[in-house]
Amino acid sequence: MTEETYRNPILDADWSDPDVVRAGDDFYLTASSFGRTPGLPLLHSRDLVNWTLVGHALERLEPAEEFAGPRHDCGVWAPSLRYHDERFWIFWGDPDQGIFQVNAPQIRGPWTRPHLLKAGKGLIDPCPLWDEETGEAYLVHAWAKSRSGVKNRLTGHRMHPDGTELLDEGKVIVDADRIPGWFTLEGPKLYRHDGWFWIFAPAGGVETGWQGAFRSRGFFGPYEERIVLEQKDTDVNGPHQGGWVRTPSGEDWFLHFQQRGAYGRVVHLQPMRWGADDWPVLGDDGAPVAVHRRPALPPQPPAAPATDDDFPGGRYGRQWQWTANPGDGWATQHSGDGLRLTCVRSAEAHDLRKLPNVLTQRMPGKPCTVEVELRLDSDEPGARAGLAVLGDAFGWIGLQRGPDGTAHLVHRFAEGVADAERDAAHPRLATDGRARLRIEIGAGARCRFSADTGDGFRPSGPVFTATPWRWVGALLGLVALAPAGQGHAGAATFTRFRISAS
Repeated sequence: MTEETYRNPILDADWSDPDVVRAGDDFYLTASSFGRTPGLPLLHSRDLVNWTLVGHALERLEPAEEFAGPRHDCGVWAPSLRYHDERFWIFWGDPDQGIFQVNAPQIRGPWTRPHLLKAGKGLIDPCPLWDEETGEAYLVHAWAKSRSGVKNRLTGHRMHPDGTELLDEGKVIVDADRIPGWFTLEGPKLYRHDGWFWIFAPAGGVETGWQGAFRSRGFFGPYEERIVLEQKDTDVNGPHQGGWVRTPSGEDWFLHFQQRGAYGRVVHLQPMRWGADDWPVLGDDGAPVAVHRRPALPPQPPAAPATDDDFPGGRYGRQWQWTANPGDGWATQHSGDGLRLTCVRSAEAHDLRKLPNVLTQRMPGKPCTVEVELRLDSDEPGARAGLAVLGDAFGWIGLQRGPDGTAHLVHRFAEGVADAERDAAHPRLATDGRARLRIEIGAGARCRFSADTGDGFRPSGPVFTATPWRWVGALLGLVALAPAGQGHAGAATFTRFRISAS
């Protein structure tokens, strides 16, 4: 790779179901955030290769009571990001509630509160289109069979130009049950180009699917279809579901995801051109590229979404998300550095997957070493805090206060089928209430835990292989908790969170 080329993936972590838009010389991307808050991440780039996280469009999930506890695979699914009428717009589907919309005059906000555009079960993956020629507006969405009993079809609506209501009952505009070999058609992105309505939509499932393109002279069809991106003889499985964007000079590019197990859905950038028959050609004649010439845009310094954090003033960076809507006082601001997490009391202290007060960030897609320093500022018996790898199965290492007041090093895990954690290592070393914690994440998301309680890092327990949830990649997490009971249970302080390449 040279300065003139880039290598995929351009975002090597779980930025699921990406969509992209250009406003002037700037490019913006959003992605699914499911049940984590804040939701709807907002990324910025000037060259489509280097991205930084600049904020979130959704402070809390609504209705708030539905997301007071973790719902890891629910919430915000497959958003669409658009720029229209000098505003940014995001539409997404909550499979249990319906289609929502927020908008803002600037990418950093202020964003409106979520507006429910279409209520119903199984309504997912919406995308709006404002036709600049006619002034009309449209919406297309897909279906989740798990909630509606329907899938593999796209429904279209006329929409009020202000994005507040749909103007008809909707019509199936693409029924992929009628297309031989097509299944699980979803994730549509709607465009107008060269006199055609275009729908870019994936099919075939997240791990094995392909990218389709559909075109019609009228929004409600009939549509022709073509497969425009598929694995072929590359090692990029299931390349699909993303967005098309055009640079100021007229170059076309397509961003999409690749499902990579515990690492989630990493983001690739494909060149795009229009063939002699006026159909889009993605990648290398329909196959994903690994290395390619960079977009013809002004050169930018290397950049990536932040991971490290010193937690100045007790504040955590934009890369962190709670596993549900946050409660008051979970993180306390103060005058120094370090994240001060309250040891939240819970009857579910035996299972991190059920806790809303786990502060998480995405696990990198390449081998790395994760470290953090911990001080357990609690005398409450059973109070504990640590560093976790969280998924359908989980493992964590940290400190726990014993009945006699001694702080012990603990390392615990739970399989996907288990309803409670158990010890991963013995004995429990007594400490002074401080420890440096480390997780070395190798190939295949295999995690080796270790800790330094004053005499250097020592490995703990067997190798633990991280696992995703159904739709969400594994997460790194910081947590402080205590058994159910009355009164304040103290706190834990985390400092110097670092992720370094291995």
